[in-house]
Amino acid sequence: MGKRIDFQETTNDLLTRIDIHNKFGGRDIDQWMLDTLDLKPGIRILDVACGGGKQCVSFHRYLRGNCEIVGGDVNRELLDQAEIENAKLGNPFKIVQLDFDQPFDFPSDSFDLVSCCFAIYYTNDIRFTVPEMHRVLKPGGRLFTTGPMTTNKKVFYDIIREATKKEIPLMPGSSRYSSEIYDEIAATFAKTETHIFENPLTFKSSAPFMAYARASMSEDRRLWKSLFSTHAEFEDVMTKIHRVADEYIARDGEIVMTKVVGGFVATK
Repeated sequence: MGKRIDFQETTNDLLTRIDIHNKFGGRDIDQWMLDTLDLKPGIRILDVACGGGKQCVSFHRYLRGNCEIVGGDVNRELLDQAEIENAKLGNPFKIVQLDFDQPFDFPSDSFDLVSCCFAIYYTNDIRFTVPEMHRVLKPGGRLFTTGPMTTNKKVFYDIIREATKKEIPLMPGSSRYSSEIYDEIAATFAKTETHIFENPLTFKSSAPFMAYARASMSEDRRLWKSLFSTHAEFEDVMTKIHRVADEYIARDGEIVMTKVVGGFVATK
């Protein structure tokens, strides 16, 4: 069993970040995922750590309902949001409680695709989670994961480092995803491919950058303990970051924060 990852998403922070990606990004990550996977009608999909249901909705619309989708997450608040999104579409997919640190309540060889977007690096024991994903896939089925590469959001971390005069804490995503996580996937599956998505988010003022910083650091607040532990300390850090962000805008006219995402496609 690996070291426990102290992390808990909140719906509002997560949705804020997604909204900022959509408004200020130059590329559509949902379309990139769909192009990468080239999904065929009639498949059965398990979306692990489905969050608020975003990926389930994307798959459903792309396949025009000609598929079976199960979305699972450990977070009840996010599952409630997924249920709302499901209801808007007439409840075409199934939403279940699912913890990827525990055995999946599905028979072996059940799914054509298992997806896990921006979450797999929070597993406590990757040597359990990846084999469990492998188990529920049909022969020839695929695992699709996404996560941050080591160069992800460099300017974001540069600004925080400059503002606080402290080193950035180890992030589970960029520190684990392209190394430990990839290695376990490659060792478990017959074939693994890596696809890279780069999306520059361009902020012409500091306000949307600060909205992103506030949502990101609040959502991941347990990971930032070396920078703040109380609400007052959090607000002090936000003030310092805002000051440096304003300096970047004054100097360069914009802040360009590039998301660098790796998509691992593994075939059983």
